[in-house]
Amino acid sequence: MTYIVKPRLHHPKLPTNALGYTHRDYEGSVSTLCAGCGHDSISAAIIQACFELSLPPHRIAKLSGIGCSSKTPTYFLGQSHGFNSVHGRMPSVLTGANLANRDLIYLGVSGDGDSASIGLGQFAHCIRRGVDMVYIVENNGVYGLTKGQFSATADKGSSAKRGAVNSDSPIDLVAMALQLGASYVARSFSGDKAQLVPLIKAAIQHKGAAFIDVVSPCVAFNNHPGSTKSFDYVRDHNEAVNQLDYMVERDAIVADYAPGTVETVMQHDGSMLRLRKLALDYDPHERISALTYLQQRQAAGEVVTGLLFVEADHGDMHGYLDTVDSPLNTLGEAELCPGPDLLERYNAAHR
Repeated sequence: MTYIVKPRLHHPKLPTNALGYTHRDYEGSVSTLCAGCGHDSISAAIIQACFELSLPPHRIAKLSGIGCSSKTPTYFLGQSHGFNSVHGRMPSVLTGANLANRDLIYLGVSGDGDSASIGLGQFAHCIRRGVDMVYIVENNGVYGLTKGQFSATADKGSSAKRGAVNSDSPIDLVAMALQLGASYVARSFSGDKAQLVPLIKAAIQHKGAAFIDVVSPCVAFNNHPGSTKSFDYVRDHNEAVNQLDYMVERDAIVADYAPGTVETVMQHDGSMLRLRKLALDYDPHERISALTYLQQRQAAGEVVTGLLFVEADHGDMHGYLDTVDSPLNTLGEAELCPGPDLLERYNAAHR
């Protein structure tokens, strides 16, 4: 596979963030996806979020599986750690990496085929274990690399480009993430950068399993009348439950809100999410209510976007397992292999 590398030279007066990095420092190779692909917009949102958070690129690990979506890590964060795993197995690789080195920021990028079909079991266990990560699914409802067959997230009754109608019920990964215990759950649209960027920023700062399902139209195979994952359909049926601002710890809050209630969610690290509710009866702190609202709006043919659920002080896998504060990959043989006496006492405790 050939990648087109962007020139290293750029204008010397490009804006910089708190670390002195420019926007270009968070980019990757030139995309080889179809022109207009929604996945490229998600890559741009990830770049913008990391730039605005002033994250050191070398502290980010990006992992993916197989599919159009899993190619996208090549197109952002070119100076970060990266691992492209086999089909559907990204969550296991991410979990293992997280256990070995808790000091990195983990970004898992997958697709509806990668996560809702062959990787469904991997997705489920990664979420339920509370792995500290941002898990983004770039959801277009089709297998774009193999000419547009329906994926497991394609809505029942939606039609393919050549006219075939999907007769199977869809898998809703947002509903699954809520049921499996994810402590940060959101859905967005690749065509809504104003919503997606703060969702990604807050997910990165969230401690625990953060899941974002992004409807990302496939311009080659699933952007036609009859598709429920097309640009026109999502724009016409988008039901945003809130509008978001993200503030890092100790930053002054300057915002001009339209009429409506405003709610502040304080996260574990002191950062804040400011939600302006558009659905005034919606509560993002109630897991069961979120599921009910999701199903009600789905029955009405609407695509619910925004922050659907957040548990601000949930914890993560390292807390549940009570691992040591030092990353496991920094420990020596004495710490990792404490000897036969301790092993015997441990085994005796389980007899």
